[in-house]
Amino acid sequence: MLKKEIVNKVADEAGLTKKQAGAAVESFLDAIKGSLAKGDAVLLTGFGKFEVRTRESREGINPRTLEKITLPQSKYPAFKAGKALKAAVK
Repeated sequence: MLKKEIVNKVADEAGLTKKQAGAAVESFLDAIKGSLAKGDAVLLTGFGKFEVRTRESREGINPRTLEKITLPQSKYPAFKAGKALKAAVK
């Protein structure tokens, strides 16, 4: 499902114009991005949890030169599905 399709569905179900629904969806996504950027988790009860995880530094190989390099520690966004979402997918 594309973002455009989500906007259309929100507009239809909430009785909003597509412009209003687009603004609502954009605001929702910006709130999630903002919280994750600060390092906070976002818990949507029954749906799931968005959080920032840390990947420790590790040794890697440069594929061009086959030289061993150290990859730095990094942070990445992660999502863990909630019980209700898992049950809906089954």
